Amino acid sequence: MNPSNTPETIRVEGNDINVEDLVRQHSQLLEENERLKTKGKKALTKYQQDEALKPFQAELIRLQRYLEDHQKKMIIIFEGRDAAGKGGTIRRVSRYMNEKHYRIVALGKPTEEQRTQWYYQKYIAHFPRAGEIVLFDRSWYNRAMVEKVFGFCTEDEYRHFMRGVVGFERDLVRQSVVLLKLYFSVTKEEQARRFERRKNDPLRQWKLSEVDLQAQDRWDEFTDVKHEMLKRTHTIDAPWTVIRSNDKHLARLNATKVILNSVAYERLDDTLEFTPDPQVVVSGARELELMEAQRIQSGKFIG
Repeated sequence: MNPSNTPETIRVEGNDINVEDLVRQHSQLLEENERLKTKGKKALTKYQQDEALKPFQAELIRLQRYLEDHQKKMIIIFEGRDAAGKGGTIRRVSRYMNEKHYRIVALGKPTEEQRTQWYYQKYIAHFPRAGEIVLFDRSWYNRAMVEKVFGFCTEDEYRHFMRGVVGFERDLVRQSVVLLKLYFSVTKEEQARRFERRKNDPLRQWKLSEVDLQAQDRWDEFTDVKHEMLKRTHTIDAPWTVIRSNDKHLARLNATKVILNSVAYERLDDTLEFTPDPQVVVSGARELELMEAQRIQSGKFIG
C-alpha cells in the first residue's frame, strides 16, 4: 500500500527508481522485442520467397537461350488494375535474365505527335528483334481499360480498337511471335490497402498517381470494361491468362510458371513443379464464367 499517494519507488544500487516507470519500460521492451521478432519473421519469409523463385528464374535464362538459338520473338503483356502487382512481377521475372536479350517497356502518356499516328505505332516501335523478349508494363490495352474509363479516348477510337485488336494480334502470332497476355486481378480491399501503404511510405509515394487516387471510386467501371475486354479479345490465337494477385509471392511464382510453359524449350531442371496453381491462375474463359456467375448472383460484376 502507498497511503500518501506518492509514486512508489524501489532502491537499486543506491538509486530510487519509480516502480511505474520501471513497469512501463519493461512493457515497452517487450513490445519492441515482439516488433523485432515480427520484423525478423517477415525478413525470413521474404528470403524464403526469393529462394523459392530462384530455380524458376534460372529456367527463364534457359528459355532466353532457346529464343536466341531459334531466333524467336516473344512479347509478354502485363495488364490489370493499378497496384495489382504487375511491376513487382516484371522485376522478379527479369531479375537474372540476360539484359542483352530482353527489354521492359512502360510507356507514358502519348505525345502530341503520337496522337496523330496510328494507335499501335508507338508500341510497334518497341517490338522485339529475333531472340529477344519484350515485357510491356501496360500495353495497347490501355485503350480498352484506362483510356475508356477516364475518357482519354473517344467512343469511336474505343470501338475501332476493340474491332481491330484481334486481327492485329492474329497477325503477330501468324508471324511466329510468342504473344502472352497476363491480366493481374486484385480485390478492391487489397487494392485499397496497397494504396494506403503507398500514401504513407515515402519510398512508394511516387507510384501514386492521380489516376490511382480515382481507381477505388471507379472500381465498377473498371470491372465492366475488364469484362468487355476479356469477352471480345480472349481468342484461340491470343488468349488471356488471369493471375490472382492478392498474394504477391504466389502471383509472381505462378506468372513465371505460365511464361515458362508458353515456350517448348528444354528444361534446366525437370524435377521442378511447373504446373501453375489453379487457385492463382485461371484462363480468360474461366474468368468470364466466374464474372457472369457473379452478375447473376449479385446483379453486377465484382472482380
